[in-house]
Amino acid sequence: MPHTTPGVKVDACIALGAEVVYVEPTSRARAETAGKLAAAHGFTLVPPYDDARIIAGQGTVGLEIVQDRPDVDVVLVPVGGGGLISGVSAAVRALRPEARIVGVEPELAADARDSMAAGRPVEWAAEETGRTVADALRVQRVGDLPYAHMRAHVDGVITVTEDEIRQAMRRLARETRLVAEPGGAVATAAFLYHRAELPEGRTFVSILSGGNVDPALFLDVLGPPRGEDGQDRG
Repeated sequence: MPHTTPGVKVDACIALGAEVVYVEPTSRARAETAGKLAAAHGFTLVPPYDDARIIAGQGTVGLEIVQDRPDVDVVLVPVGGGGLISGVSAAVRALRPEARIVGVEPELAADARDSMAAGRPVEWAAEETGRTVADALRVQRVGDLPYAHMRAHVDGVITVTEDEIRQAMRRLARETRLVAEPGGAVATAAFLYHRAELPEGRTFVSILSGGNVDPALFLDVLGPPRGEDGQDRG
């Protein structure tokens, strides 16, 4: 079974006074349970990605990218439910139309890639997406609104392997002193290991979207690369 990071995130929520409700690991179960709790207690439901307001908020990332690097040619964005890439792609496309936006996801949870190829949202089973170490990207299906944004603004979706995700985390930590969770490191993994598959350009931006990594996993990632004899050649 892959390492997971929910313990880190759950512990942080509890420390801030949240009550955590556990459900089956499917998008449908999470949405249904959250909806019932909101209706029963008058809570405000904050959708994770399939909502215009969420997409607009995440679009500020694209705005900041173009402000900081007006010469950006290619933007690499992690893809889970699609909210982040929807907002980023809309903002970048509006401000720098010539830039290319590429989504990145684990090859063990490649529903967005399949959706773009099929011309409709494609759903993966929870058992399939649960195999990837990138727990933040284990969404079984991109949202309807994000999918429409992706069709309009995203130039393609590529996938990275589990080993490439781990090696990207390792290099981010060792070479740039940045702590990235697996889902946050996929865009950098695409730049490091799939450059030939990316659009041409001089200026690339990869979005590092999270640092909530399980300590045991992080220590394992920082150790000798898998398959080697214990000597650190990373």
